[in-house]
Amino acid sequence: MTRVHAFRWSTGDGAPGCESGRAQVAPADGSDGRADGNIASVLGDDPREWLRSALCSQCRDARIVDAILATPRDRYVAREWRAFAWEDRALPYAEGQTISQPTMIAILLEALEPRPDDVVLDVGTGSGYQAGVLARLVRRVYGIEVIRSLAQRARASLASDPGLPDNVRLVVGDAWRGFPAALRFDGIAVAAAASEVPAALAEQLAPGGRLVVPIGSAGTFQDLVRVRRRRDGSFAEAEILGACAFVPLVHAG
Repeated sequence: MTRVHAFRWSTGDGAPGCESGRAQVAPADGSDGRADGNIASVLGDDPREWLRSALCSQCRDARIVDAILATPRDRYVAREWRAFAWEDRALPYAEGQTISQPTMIAILLEALEPRPDDVVLDVGTGSGYQAGVLARLVRRVYGIEVIRSLAQRARASLASDPGLPDNVRLVVGDAWRGFPAALRFDGIAVAAAASEVPAALAEQLAPGGRLVVPIGSAGTFQDLVRVRRRRDGSFAEAEILGACAFVPLVHAG
């Protein structure tokens, strides 16, 4: 695999528009709010502004930043964690699963390079949150979740999202065996760690498609890996984009 440096951990290098007032709320006195190091005086008390600032520090794609902020995370998190829905951290969910940190989703989706006309597969749909973000970025989203109770909850959360386009279909199935339909995808986003690139998923990439998947063991950091399918159907060398941490991609039991 080829290792590339795709992650950004500093501010000021994010999506266009983040520097021009979208990520920050200017103080009423006209100062930049930074003279005394008081970031709170710049961002205020709105947790969405803090989240926007975090997203802009990690993601250059303004469409992705806007899609994450437009997706009401409080509709997807467990009820007891709703007070923390707009914080940039992973949250416990159900069945031993988590709902991913928004900046991690931004990094994964930027690596996916979603385009408005794409058909994308969301693997390990879990809460449905990432599918909700993708629905605002691409033409069609298919989701696959192996745990039936999670799929049911995800459907309910997606249905409760007031701004969600009518372009998401979720099925119960084992992603290690691929999506259970003869479809090809422009992008496949895997929100769970696999021991290797799932061959069945790679084969469902359309020519020119991208597969982004965490590779490694659970309980430690994994490599976020991108696989591209060339126009002739062959595969380019996989790229290692950086470190990440996800729950394991579960086999059907």
